[in-house]
Amino acid sequence: MSLTSLALNRTSTVVPDREVVPPRHHLLTVSVEDYYHVGAFNRLIQNRQWYRFERRVEIGTHRTLALLDAFGLKATFFVLGWVAEQLPELVREIAAHGHEIASKGFYHRNIRQMTPAEFREDLARAREALERASGRRVLGYRVADLWFTPPDLWALDLLAEEGYAYDSSVGPLLRAYAAEPWRRFAHRHRSGDRDLWEFPISAVSLFGLHLPIAGGNYFRQIPQGIMRRAVARWDRTCDAPYVMYFHTWELDPDQPKINAAPLHARIRHYRNLRDMPRILEYYFERYPFASIAEYLQLDTTGTGIAASAPTPRPAPAIAVTDPPVPDVRRADRIPISIAVPCYNEELILPYLSNTLRSVEAALSREYDVHFIFVDDSSTDGTWDALNELFGSRPNCTLVRHPQNMGVAAGILTAIRSARTEIVCSIDCDCTYDPHELARMIPLLDDGVDLVTASPYHPKGAVRNVPRWRLAMSRSLSRLYRRVLHQKLWTYTSCFRVYRRAAFLGLELERRGFLGVAEMLGRLDLAGAGIVEYPTTLDVRMLGRSKMKVLRTIVGHLTLLATLLRVRLSARARGERAAVPRESSEVAS
Repeated sequence: MSLTSLALNRTSTVVPDREVVPPRHHLLTVSVEDYYHVGAFNRLIQNRQWYRFERRVEIGTHRTLALLDAFGLKATFFVLGWVAEQLPELVREIAAHGHEIASKGFYHRNIRQMTPAEFREDLARAREALERASGRRVLGYRVADLWFTPPDLWALDLLAEEGYAYDSSVGPLLRAYAAEPWRRFAHRHRSGDRDLWEFPISAVSLFGLHLPIAGGNYFRQIPQGIMRRAVARWDRTCDAPYVMYFHTWELDPDQPKINAAPLHARIRHYRNLRDMPRILEYYFERYPFASIAEYLQLDTTGTGIAASAPTPRPAPAIAVTDPPVPDVRRADRIPISIAVPCYNEELILPYLSNTLRSVEAALSREYDVHFIFVDDSSTDGTWDALNELFGSRPNCTLVRHPQNMGVAAGILTAIRSARTEIVCSIDCDCTYDPHELARMIPLLDDGVDLVTASPYHPKGAVRNVPRWRLAMSRSLSRLYRRVLHQKLWTYTSCFRVYRRAAFLGLELERRGFLGVAEMLGRLDLAGAGIVEYPTTLDVRMLGRSKMKVLRTIVGHLTLLATLLRVRLSARARGERAAVPRESSEVAS
């Protein structure tokens, strides 16, 4: 049955040049996305980083399916195409429960991030992934981030051209559609000779403003008494269906916390997550709900694309997008070690594991990679998590300090434990992209003992790092440039490539964050070769930094005074401040 005939077969409430169909049910919609996809974190997390995060979308989705089964409800599931491509069996499971599969685009982007051509391409890519995964026709769309405002309505015409039956992206919030109040309700959008139904998120009118009552974040932020009365009033007084939505991640209160997000974004995302099942149950017990396809009597069978066959998936800690490690003979690759100092990093280790899996795949084209994890006497579950994730892997060595000694001591422990002449060190939180080692390692040429990453280099960059931290770091770098021989832009980075022999005899007075600068300073005063590599520093996504700001500033000033005395003393003797070297046997 066509949408036009459907509308004519029902009693309609007429608004200016638009028809609104009265409900047989209210409309229940679910957004299928993971905690790191959401718009609140878009400034921090790029889609190229998604593979690094612990995957939890299955947890929220399975809880959603169980909750809807308990109430005998069917819903429209707006699914990211990326999720369908990575987890086709999850999309197939949703469809098997009798729910409608609709599109939320491929990546989590808003309409203002795309040109019409890019929007059309995104629609096609998402629809292909969803239909292939589910074996069902995809006829509905909802924008992933930021509701449609009046300047965005060109997208409705394009959706109609692409054969979509309906959209649910209009957000009649505040005074966005004050000149077109009928857009608050379900209506038919005409585009040439095509029709497209629009199901806006539900909002009530108060003092000339449209205020959202649709669900999701609004359910968790607005007092429940107010929301319940508003929904009850809609049910009594509005002919149009109430359009409700929530996200699958809202049923996963134990998800990792993105602490780098601004306070308002964290409140928006995490507040009252544990209350969400109870909130939803209240409405499910009192109101009839259906999917949009059921409401419009749409036939979603028969896509012409066979559902993809089930394929085994790796454990959640392993990135599903990793390229395979190439079949290169081990003897043809250069042996390297990658040191990873860890202290109370239990929560971030799945993120690290996913990242290193991809790094190993990329580096293994040229290098035989061995990882050395140094647990600096953590007080949480870091050691157990390291053993679980890496303990059984033949190219991983785990070392544990009997007491906390600091990040620099951890790096030195790894260097001394390594059996390769090339040793790299990375931050456990991956604030520098470890894939950049592919460009840094070749810089460790003859006469070079250290390659150090530099975000403050003119060709480097920083992303989302607080301004006060940038100002502090750049001020310290200026002081180090006045004391040391080599005029670098960054002296404090832990992201480095070392020539092992140059560090075996090095003894540090400072073993924490200050020791990282001391390592470079003493090497510089000894006349060693140091190369700076410009790269990007990102903010720490998960967990919190261990650095104590005031203590670190005082410590750097004390270290600068020590290095200055060493340099002046060496100058008085007419020599370099030598760093002793030891010979070592390195596995080839």
